[in-house]
Amino acid sequence: MKKLLVLALAASMTLGLAACGSSSSDKAADTAPAETTESADAAESTGSDKTWVIAMDTVFRPFEYTDENGEFVGIDVDIIKAVAANQGFNIEIQSLGWDAAVTAVQAGQADALLAGASITKERKDSGWIFSDSYYDSYQVFAVKADSGIESLDDLKGKTIAVKNATAGANYAEELKDKYGFKIDTYEDSPTMYQAVVLGQADACVEDKPIMADNIKTGGLDLTIVESTASKVAPYGFAIMNEDNQELLDMFNKGLQEIKDNGTYEEILNKYLGE
Repeated sequence: MKKLLVLALAASMTLGLAACGSSSSDKAADTAPAETTESADAAESTGSDKTWVIAMDTVFRPFEYTDENGEFVGIDVDIIKAVAANQGFNIEIQSLGWDAAVTAVQAGQADALLAGASITKERKDSGWIFSDSYYDSYQVFAVKADSGIESLDDLKGKTIAVKNATAGANYAEELKDKYGFKIDTYEDSPTMYQAVVLGQADACVEDKPIMADNIKTGGLDLTIVESTASKVAPYGFAIMNEDNQELLDMFNKGLQEIKDNGTYEEILNKYLGE
């Protein structure tokens, strides 16, 4: 019931975002293919052939990433496809990188963001409109196994690598004065991890499932320090334009239905083994 559509919108999205900057995230946006998923019943269900553009990160596994077959996959990808099929609407997935994805939604070049975005008061106050939570996570620090760092107190005088404009970066900012460390900011997760592996930083901080997956699949010489964990924070699907409330409502309804019919649990099992 799903097929690929070739849309002029994909080309215009790419051209528009190419002008946003020259960061690694933006470069990914220039080359990343758009994926359009259509429910065959969409026209009947919604009375419209509108395709909703969903902006995502490029590398945030297991929530979104490119697999060994070159396919863009992950928890977020599977959830939005399942919700769209359940509710009968069309989507175009744009893998842009975190910064470019946020910019695209803010600029109206994409309709919604689905990229492991933590639901926070600060984001709500700045105009983000969130769905119900689709996953609960928390932030945690990781260090090299032989670092001797076992708690937040051990970070005094250290350098912490963070990913720009993320909940992990915010968590580090909240703690830096109390625990006496400094922060270096990176554009993506792989570069942030490598900074620690190569000794350019002493620790990094990110969402626990992403950190655990990257350490395991990448064979990284890092270990998670559980005593540094933050409070649990929910992930949300986000719009930044009230005109897209219809999409948010369909997401919430579809999310509940795929939870009720077991599809949601199957998706988590596929990527997390839980």
